[in-house]
Amino acid sequence: MIDTVILDVDGTLVDSNYHHSIAWARAFGRYDLFPPLWRIHRAIGMGGDRLVAEVAGQVAEDENGDALRDRWTTEFDQLIGEVRPFDGSRHLLETLKQRGLSVVLASSGQPQHVEAFLDLFDGKSLADAWTTAEDAEESKPAADLLLAAMDRVHGSSGVMVGDATWDAQAARAAGLSSIGLRTGGFGEDELRGAGASAVFDGPQDLTDALTEGLLDRF
Repeated sequence: MIDTVILDVDGTLVDSNYHHSIAWARAFGRYDLFPPLWRIHRAIGMGGDRLVAEVAGQVAEDENGDALRDRWTTEFDQLIGEVRPFDGSRHLLETLKQRGLSVVLASSGQPQHVEAFLDLFDGKSLADAWTTAEDAEESKPAADLLLAAMDRVHGSSGVMVGDATWDAQAARAAGLSSIGLRTGGFGEDELRGAGASAVFDGPQDLTDALTEGLLDRF
């Protein structure tokens, strides 16, 4: 039986993936780089330390990687006020806590952004711990962030809930099971192919499944 549930935040509990995509597109544009938005969106969920090379190539990373990340922060700060939580995000956390599970909110975002997102659904009052980009040497799909999350609550067996293939890959690298949500724009086949054992449309659908004994399978 699992004792810990690790939840991604961006794209899983708050509807931010497309804001991230726009912010990255604007940042790239400042350096005369114009990767299509769909390609940027496909990389959302991996850390910014990996995204530039993934989307625009290693030359862009070598020449302007840090400057692009700084510009992305500036652009995203202008959009963050438009981000909203998904329906059922708080209810999901409440249900997990009622089941006696440790809840860790595992974000690789910048601390100020994570703080703003948690405030949207009062996540601090329910989560046992949370992470930011400062808690991992390597971002997803590496296992660092999830291992840090498990360590925060001294968990022995956990499951990861995320919206992107990168979340499922990171869970597999950490030796954890994973559940996918379609809220980030990835399809069910993609999430399952990356390692997710089950896929749901959003937080409320996952909560409904919990009452039917979903976590007993893990």
